[in-house]
Amino acid sequence: MDKVYIDCDIILDLLSKREPFFKSAAALFTMVERGEINACVSPLIFANLFYILRKAASAEKAIDTLKKFRLLVDVLPVNEKIIELALSSGLPDFEDSLHYYTALENGIYCLITRNRKHYKKPEIIICTAEEFVQSKKANQ
Repeated sequence: MDKVYIDCDIILDLLSKREPFFKSAAALFTMVERGEINACVSPLIFANLFYILRKAASAEKAIDTLKKFRLLVDVLPVNEKIIELALSSGLPDFEDSLHYYTALENGIYCLITRNRKHYKKPEIIICTAEEFVQSKKANQ
């Protein structure tokens, strides 16, 4: 089964039903629910999601949402090596560099995000949810 790393923006597209991105995020997570792909995130994703979701609703509702979401994903560790790589990366967004190196260090071949421009000369595939879903459909 393919392991993919999913960035916070894609998850927010799903949980907040943000248009025009909701459809592709929902299709991606349908693949996760069916066991076609294994979705991976870092603990940072949960912190970011909580911060944003509690502002939209309440802390209690945010926690309930995150508990359900946690059942869909594997949470990968962020260690000192990943932090050092991110700090030294020269990538324009530190958070994105943490996601990138978490994926890279855990042998994940694809990072799904809407911030493709933040990743210069990546060693792994960087794509949007729509691109990923379309590529999977094309390969069936």
